[in-house]
Amino acid sequence: MGALADTAGPNASDRLTTPAGFWTVAFLGVTAGVQMSDRGLQSILSPAIQRSFDVGDAVIGALHGIAGILVASALAVPLARLADRYSRKTILLGLILLWGLLTALAGFAPNFPLFFIGRAASGITEFAMIPIVYSLIPDLVSDRHRVPSNLAFAALMATGASAGFYFGGNLLEFAGTIAPAGFDPWRTALLCLSLLALPLLAAGLLLPDPPRTAIATARDDGSGALASFLSENRRRILLFLGAAGGLAVAVQAVAPLAALALVRRYDADLIPTGHALGLTTLVTSLGSLVVAGTVDRLLQARFGEAARPTVMAAGALLAIPCLVWLAAASSEAQALAAIALFLALTSTANALIPTILQDILPADLRARCFAIYSFVIAAFCAVGPLVTGALSDRMVGGDLLLAMTIAGVPTLLLATWSAGRMARGR
Repeated sequence: MGALADTAGPNASDRLTTPAGFWTVAFLGVTAGVQMSDRGLQSILSPAIQRSFDVGDAVIGALHGIAGILVASALAVPLARLADRYSRKTILLGLILLWGLLTALAGFAPNFPLFFIGRAASGITEFAMIPIVYSLIPDLVSDRHRVPSNLAFAALMATGASAGFYFGGNLLEFAGTIAPAGFDPWRTALLCLSLLALPLLAAGLLLPDPPRTAIATARDDGSGALASFLSENRRRILLFLGAAGGLAVAVQAVAPLAALALVRRYDADLIPTGHALGLTTLVTSLGSLVVAGTVDRLLQARFGEAARPTVMAAGALLAIPCLVWLAAASSEAQALAAIALFLALTSTANALIPTILQDILPADLRARCFAIYSFVIAAFCAVGPLVTGALSDRMVGGDLLLAMTIAGVPTLLLATWSAGRMARGR
């Protein structure tokens, strides 16, 4: 495997999907899922982290938003640019190794600023991996299998994120039994998670490093001009970012702080609450992928490009009552039901975004464009938990569920309007 990856591969529509291609997509999905699991785990650990460092809701919101998303995605852009030029396998293996090391080091942080920096650095490896994988998938499978492969990768990634929620309370309880005296159990939980990098590295050594192929689309003219691409598609991109960004703010206003909010309002037991959130995240994520795949097959022939933005607009609009219900929920069961319906609708609205981007991106800029998109969306994502935490501290007396509603409803209205304009072609 040379340092500079081969860029003269065949067109994706002319090649067959091999078992090795399917297995590689599966491995990449499992790897991304393991990395994403530390987001769910961090959500479950948030009450313990907050007590250890004695910080407020706004600071915890910044941890989930600014450190966990914005900083990470910004620094992922140059890494993805390297992946557009050099061996993607080598870069992926390096990211797995760094993720394991940085996750472990976060467990030893003596104060919150160092912990914040450590989590931001760990997040870089996660955000850098995702655009690289989406640039790899068209080179691993034929064009006919591209959408199912995108959805399968997303499903495996969602399963990992769900596992962080589901097993977070159990892992914290187990960590308490093995943690040395004076060492916080949540720190031991992070150390245990970091060990999963070892089998992933071993399996990753067997991965192929396929040549880059071109997707046969109207945009595949070989220009590779990022500025030209952005200029030609400026209006569509702005509306798309309004829709995707509005959804991102709303989702991140709820998901990272859900465990802390439920424990605070209902004095919930963290282990069953984590199980419920994990199952909710898994079922809604996987179910939304099935719905999105079905909609893509059924509606594209009839509605063309208007089908996917219509689904985005409908999902965003229908999610608004769920947030209103969440704020008014009188029991944990009601709150969990509101969260489940909210996540199902917003996940369906978001499910086909990678496919939309693959359809319009030049082949030689895929990883870089996905990374840039991830950074822009991350800026929206960072707003969600940050605003929710600030509203909780300063306006609603620590009622995180009410703060989620205040933060999320306006951005869902923005997403509905933007996606509706996309669907109408205006």
